[in-house]
Amino acid sequence: MAVASIARRQRPAAVSIALAALLAAACASTPLPPWPESKRAPPATALPAPPALPAPPAPETPQTPPSSAQTAPIAPDASQPAPVAPAASEPQETVPFSPAVAARFPAPLERYDTPGLREGRTTFTTQDELAEQLRVLAGSPARSSTVRLVTLGTSQRGVPLEALVFARGVSGDPAAAAASGRPTVLLIGQQHGDEPAGSEALLVIARELAGGRLARLLDRINVLILPRANPDGAQSGQRNGAGGIDINRDHLLLRTPEAQAVAQLMREWKPAVVVDAHEYTVGGRFLQKFGAVQRFDALLQYATTANMPPLLTRAAEEWFRRPMQDALRKEQLSVEWYYTTSADPNDRLVSMGGVAPDTGRNVNGLKNTISFLVETRGVGIGHLHAQRRVHTQVTAVASLLASTAARAADLAKLRTFVEAEISAQACQGQAVVQAAQTLGEYKLTMLDPQTGADRVLTVDWNSALTLEKQKVRARPCGYWLSADAFDAVQKLRALGVQVQQVALNAAVRGDTYTELARATIARQDVPGTVADAGDVVAVQVELVASVLDMPAGSWYVPLTQPLANLAIAALEPDTQSSYFAHGVIAGVDRIARVLVVPDARVFATQ
Repeated sequence: MAVASIARRQRPAAVSIALAALLAAACASTPLPPWPESKRAPPATALPAPPALPAPPAPETPQTPPSSAQTAPIAPDASQPAPVAPAASEPQETVPFSPAVAARFPAPLERYDTPGLREGRTTFTTQDELAEQLRVLAGSPARSSTVRLVTLGTSQRGVPLEALVFARGVSGDPAAAAASGRPTVLLIGQQHGDEPAGSEALLVIARELAGGRLARLLDRINVLILPRANPDGAQSGQRNGAGGIDINRDHLLLRTPEAQAVAQLMREWKPAVVVDAHEYTVGGRFLQKFGAVQRFDALLQYATTANMPPLLTRAAEEWFRRPMQDALRKEQLSVEWYYTTSADPNDRLVSMGGVAPDTGRNVNGLKNTISFLVETRGVGIGHLHAQRRVHTQVTAVASLLASTAARAADLAKLRTFVEAEISAQACQGQAVVQAAQTLGEYKLTMLDPQTGADRVLTVDWNSALTLEKQKVRARPCGYWLSADAFDAVQKLRALGVQVQQVALNAAVRGDTYTELARATIARQDVPGTVADAGDVVAVQVELVASVLDMPAGSWYVPLTQPLANLAIAALEPDTQSSYFAHGVIAGVDRIARVLVVPDARVFATQ
């Protein structure tokens, strides 16, 4: 990826010209020829011919970006209400680098004026200030757009979880937005409480959608903004939620109200595109292991988990990541694939974002969305470079919104095709139960912490762009769950998965699981052990061909549905993300694989 020059230069006077350039760039990508005919027999409803997309490229070698900018992000609007009194100054971090490094990241010419970014401010926007901003935006005249404030419950400490809905010419409810035919984009900020730039940037984006220079995109798209998904963590300045759970690792289990709020937005609005805005550690273990600090303004990654439809991955690359990367480079902002490393000082492996189906990025991908992670350099440097961090997020999100508007018709066609394909795969072929990243080498640019000079390192690199299939099984027609597995049923339904209750006793051919061995282990992620409420059960199983009894009152999860791959991630017991591993399902005898589609008459009317 490019290492951008940081020289200041004059930007276009009219930001509307910049937005037009973003739209033009999104529209001007390579024309897409028709897809070939599917080899599988088509479903009952004829599918549209979706566009062909090239395979995602290999990781790129850093290079110098264009010297002149052709686009600019949204400039601030000074006509905003004065904030409520700020909180006391937050503790400032000890900066892990010299002034020479800081000079590599000058403030942008644009100055954003969210409460947390105003002149002389050393703290980010408080929860009271955020709530006031959302109410002002919801009450603003929005140039014929609907701006509605919705409450999604409360956090673990009782703080309202609030989102803004932007939908032009409709009532602002999910059904009306769906009827509009426009794709919906969901923007999520600050799932990790100590990563504030995303929340600040989404306030800027919300302002521009509510009547500013992004408002005209609402002719083509609807937008949901949840600017602060972890208010408890934000108030405490900590990564996790109030109960110690990493909310971004809770999107399959849904133990926290914060993750449940995101699931509600996903279930009700069915967004075509999702962005999860985060920040990453600048020094820390990178300084300890490599004697260098992080170089890039933005790290990007889309959903990379087992059973992701390849066409969604290709669309994420072709239609979104490349234009977003170009927009960042034109703003002289450096960009790379997302990567991290473990907390073990002796482990020098560098890994892209994980492939487990538990993060928001991957779970939302399994809901057949274009699902993106955007990370800026912020953890461990307090309020330093806040304007630039927000500038980076605003640039990335504005590009993604423009790409969605330009690809609205293609996205609708793509989703229709992908959902029908997934539903048609039940009872045939294979499904990946467990996958891992693939190991190689990569030239990674970092910075000397004293001189600020680029330092190119050759590192062992775990790529998430190609997955190693560690465990593969025949794809069943569905899963049977015992009557007492109601907790699992509720979670699946909250995720949007269809679950049917058995009304009449039935018997079908299937596979049961026999437990061979088990151990209690710490739940692992790429950086190390996940902060969690407890360990997980790692189990070894074998499949036994059986005639399954399906008594009345038990449950059936069909795989003839668009979220079949999400059901597989939750229900195959021998992975660390599964409902069995976390005690949601009490034993492997409470679940079985169904190999023949049951007679529809055995199910209760839903």
